[in-house]
Amino acid sequence: MRRPNGRKKIEIARMQNQTNLQVTFSKRRAGLFKKASELSTLCGANVAIVAFSPSNKVYACGHPSNPPSDTDDPNPIIVAHQNANIDEINEKLNKLERSLERERKHGQALQALRTEPSNETLSFFDLKILCESLEATDKKVEKLASQLMECGIEFPYQTIGSALAPLRARESTSSDSGEGSSGSGE
Repeated sequence: MRRPNGRKKIEIARMQNQTNLQVTFSKRRAGLFKKASELSTLCGANVAIVAFSPSNKVYACGHPSNPPSDTDDPNPIIVAHQNANIDEINEKLNKLERSLERERKHGQALQALRTEPSNETLSFFDLKILCESLEATDKKVEKLASQLMECGIEFPYQTIGSALAPLRARESTSSDSGEGSSGSGE
């Protein structure tokens, strides 16, 4: 035969499990509001309770439920909490607006790059000039890289010349045979 345990005393401490915390809050809040209503009904006392949930929602209970008509002022606790929430929302909005403005400027810069003529529309001579300017820039970068290496500073990037070396070898063999025919046509 089983013996009933009866009511057990529980340790009063903050719960760690968020699901259990929310369920317990909801049940105990309902019980608390019910007791406040009973106290008001039985004793004729004016009762007001404001509770903030773990998720920061406001719950309020007041008896008698019709406040005196001469007081149109809202509850200062609720107003303060609403103002705090408004400040937090405004701060988030300001951050989002600043981020949006940065992204808009970045998009405009990218759009400006897209309007420049692409390499596909350049003529042979324009491409040759572009290649020469890239080679000149590559020489400057190689010179700077060697100066940095002499000072003991590592240069983490591969220079264009070393990356394009196989391309240059193919270009010199094909340009010997193709340059004359394309050059005479233009």
